Amino acid sequence: MFHLSVGVGELILRPTVVYFFLFVALRWIGKKHVGELAPFDLIVFLIISETVQNAMIGDDKSLIGGLICAATLLALTQAMNWLSWSSKSISGIIEGRPKVLVSHGTKLNDVLKAEKITISELMEALRHNGITNILDVRFAILENDGKISVIRR
Repeated sequence: MFHLSVGVGELILRPTVVYFFLFVALRWIGKKHVGELAPFDLIVFLIISETVQNAMIGDDKSLIGGLICAATLLALTQAMNWLSWSSKSISGIIEGRPKVLVSHGTKLNDVLKAEKITISELMEALRHNGITNILDVRFAILENDGKISVIRR
């Protein structure tokens, strides 16, 4: 229970590699999908957590090994939070930047395409804000959390 079968360095390195791999993968899939988890997305995330469990812990089944991995993940999260707080440019890399989807009644098709947002999804967000005509929108912004903020004209 308390005997490590792999070294402490390996127990720190494994979750670090998995953490940064998943960070890059989640940034790659885009804000929309992270902010709006559909049931299918949730299933994928649960399966991913099971898949990477052995990659993080390796052959070690000890309590101490699990605690070292958990502490490493918590430390990485705190480090990323501190980096994001301390530098605006690093914050943009870690958290992303809001994207303008509609500007003064004109939808920005290149941004919609890059963020994989359909016109029907955009219109749904506008309707949630009480707007039925895109011409009534000063700005619609895809926020870092995947939600769309709308500012009326």
